Amino acid sequence: MNRRPGHAPHPLMRREMQVASDPLTRKLEGFGTLGAEDRAWLAQLCDGAFVVPARTDLIREGDVPNGLFVILDGMACRFKLRPSGARQITAYMIPGDFCDLDLALRPRMDQGLSTLSTCRVVRLDVETIDRLTANPGNIVRAMRRATLVDDATLREWLVNVGSRSAIERIAHLFCELLMRFRAVGLAHGDSYDLPVSQLDLADTTGLSTVHVNRTLQELKRQGLIELRSRSLMIRDLPGLQSLGEFDPGYLSLGTQIAA
Repeated sequence: MNRRPGHAPHPLMRREMQVASDPLTRKLEGFGTLGAEDRAWLAQLCDGAFVVPARTDLIREGDVPNGLFVILDGMACRFKLRPSGARQITAYMIPGDFCDLDLALRPRMDQGLSTLSTCRVVRLDVETIDRLTANPGNIVRAMRRATLVDDATLREWLVNVGSRSAIERIAHLFCELLMRFRAVGLAHGDSYDLPVSQLDLADTTGLSTVHVNRTLQELKRQGLIELRSRSLMIRDLPGLQSLGEFDPGYLSLGTQIAA
């Protein structure tokens, strides 16, 4: 719709624009068509968001489930802890991601969920999840498909840790995150915010922090990336994809995003 310069949009139109730009809505629309009622429900859900500081546990392993968390801003991670205290990060959660649609089926949590940066999150209680899944519609179908992609991503991470070299692991991870940030409209060209430490990367890739540091320096030396001030710029995306053997098919993204 064309508008004269300086002409403010109608309040309802402003509301629709806000919903359309919400990462959760954008993510779910990548897995299925959402109607007006679906979008309105998601908008209402997002109105209940609250801010959580960085490095805060949202869920701890062994907890009784008390709600499904949706990340709207910031970055979080799923993780497992060994008795020694060593951590293995099993997933990164970016805006639009949610943790465990089948939460009510779990007697205890088998993983933790913690913020890596300051996050804006929404929590759906178990009763709301039960009502949502009991009446499957477009939203639930899209969420189920997103969960299947989460499963595929975990398998790819297992391949990463099990059979790729250090530089291949980090190259693959950086390519994956670019595609995921693009899908929710939060990449800037071939760059994106990356509020993770070298310790986080080490706990993700099964490397030591010293090995991570050396690998990052090698990626910079090859002219593939530039990492500064919590932001990653990929300077040679085809080169980084080739190095990491990255094929975005497992993410089930549109061809324009993955190109």
